[in-house]
Amino acid sequence: MLEGIVRESIGKSNAKQLKRDGYLIANIYANGVENIYAAFKRGEFVRTMRNKETFAFPIKVGDKEINVIAQEYQLHPVTGDILHVDLRVAVPGQVTNFLVPVKTVGIPKGLRNKGVLIISKKRLKVRGAIENIPHSFTLDTTELDRDDSILVRDIPAPAKCKMMDRGDVAICGVIKAK
Repeated sequence: MLEGIVRESIGKSNAKQLKRDGYLIANIYANGVENIYAAFKRGEFVRTMRNKETFAFPIKVGDKEINVIAQEYQLHPVTGDILHVDLRVAVPGQVTNFLVPVKTVGIPKGLRNKGVLIISKKRLKVRGAIENIPHSFTLDTTELDRDDSILVRDIPAPAKCKMMDRGDVAICGVIKAK
């Protein structure tokens, strides 16, 4: 379980001091839940995000234990380090929109025909309760030839969930290399 500290002050000088000490600044929020301003050790946070097995993961801030999802994060433009993260509390039974990551597997046969695989959507918007949201969408791209693509309507919606992206939007495809 990822453990963090509650920030006493939300000012800029306090945030800079925490960042120098190796902490990652985070805001934890949800509808009907009081906002929590927290900080996590940067290495522990990255390790937890890479090794999580479910969409929501548990954290402990102060004396509270809650399940959260990573809603949004900000990266440094040059180094690529995570500067700030927004975590949303996973309230059971509450229907809301979630951004679910997309993973591709396989080597498209269009790559042998001088094509390039383009992934245009890295996350899909899905509406539902947190219990019904999948960890990620895994797309098999082995059958994609040149000028083929996988659209949002080609992916079946999870049970008791609704895909919120337009059906004619391409998630990934193979295009002709220049």
